[in-house]
Amino acid sequence: MTDTLHHPAAPHVGTYDRNLATPTRSALEEVGRAMFTGGALPNKTKQLIAVAVAHVTQCPDCIDGHTELAGRAGATPQEMTEAIWVATEIHAGGTFAHPTPAAPSQPNSTRRCPQHDWSH
Repeated sequence: MTDTLHHPAAPHVGTYDRNLATPTRSALEEVGRAMFTGGALPNKTKQLIAVAVAHVTQCPDCIDGHTELAGRAGATPQEMTEAIWVATEIHAGGTFAHPTPAAPSQPNSTRRCPQHDWSH
């Protein structure tokens, strides 16, 4: 990971974070390195997942970084866009699947997502 994890307009945020949570940050960076090294999934697939999750979590630095790394790993703009839309649909589906805190008395509610056909 680089020292430019945070937006250039707020360089103090990275320093602040590093100074307050050094052991935690170091551990998370090590996990990140391990996740993108070897394993059952090719790096291109891992980067496509990272691009999609970065968009769902709306982290501009992660979007920029993983989009670049996905491109270097051979992902096309079409693949990245499709991965983003898949993640977006799954994220939005949670809103439909878990409305019970807002409507606990809804009759015939189930824990299954009504938006999905799980038979495929």
